Amino acid sequence: MNDAFVIPLKRFDLAKERLRVDNAHAVTELAEQLATGVIVSCRPRHTIVLSESDEITQFASALDCEVVRSDARDLNGAIQGAYGALQSRFDRLIIVHGDLAHPEGLGTFNPGDGITIVTDHRGLGTNVMAIPTGLDFHFTYGVDSALLHQREAERLGCPLTVVTDSPWRYDVDEPGDLER
Repeated sequence: MNDAFVIPLKRFDLAKERLRVDNAHAVTELAEQLATGVIVSCRPRHTIVLSESDEITQFASALDCEVVRSDARDLNGAIQGAYGALQSRFDRLIIVHGDLAHPEGLGTFNPGDGITIVTDHRGLGTNVMAIPTGLDFHFTYGVDSALLHQREAERLGCPLTVVTDSPWRYDVDEPGDLER
């Protein structure tokens, strides 16, 4: 199957707002380290970074990623736009967040037919989602995105796999996530 990873990245100096209490510089470095780990783990597959900034474009290009610029106002708009723009080139997109604590093995990920959702460790968020292109799918990242994405797959009658025990369930959003 012709597929690609899609990684939406916010400027590192603006990312991880919930971690930015006292040491913003360290959080900026952490955001870049996490994103680098995710990108490297997606190899050897084609990897596309969604970018809103020149800084992220340069970062992704240096790591041999294709860059799709997005001026969308939010994550859902950026992913929705990329999904529409890339569907003529790929049979499936694997959307992965750039803040996974343990991204190893992404490049060998082989989801089944239909939609595969890898939830966060709470079972509420969507950390990784493999989705065939050409669907009238509406992305709903944010609060309870795993459930909302499951409902969207059901609305479309698309086969669905939900994975709750993957090492990719650990992302870094809050100070407690750093202790893992």
